[in-house]
Amino acid sequence: MKLLGIDYGTKRVGIALSDEEAKFAFPAVVIATSAKLISEIQEIAEKNGVTEIVIGESRNYKGGANAILPAATELKKSLEVVGFVVHWEPEFMTSVQAERFQGKTELTDASAAALILQSYLDKK
Repeated sequence: MKLLGIDYGTKRVGIALSDEEAKFAFPAVVIATSAKLISEIQEIAEKNGVTEIVIGESRNYKGGANAILPAATELKKSLEVVGFVVHWEPEFMTSVQAERFQGKTELTDASAAALILQSYLDKK
């Protein structure tokens, strides 16, 4: 069963996908944050046979909600309404980690999503 990972941002959303056995996460695509976000995620998920999604739970240095968390929470609720099972995965500075590994590219946010998804998969 494939899973989809999300690194949510106010401008861009990184998307990652797992392999069929849900052991490895791979960067997939970066999409713009827009009014079409739910339908774009839904299309990617349906095309890849995904029913479960993992979203990075972004928090501040003290563990409290940061500026991104309310919008990510709304995204989670919207995805659940359209029928997905959605899980939080704690994440901290994954975009910085991805950039450190590969340099800044057009897929940095997708690589951050892969780090989030891989963290979730490793715990299962």
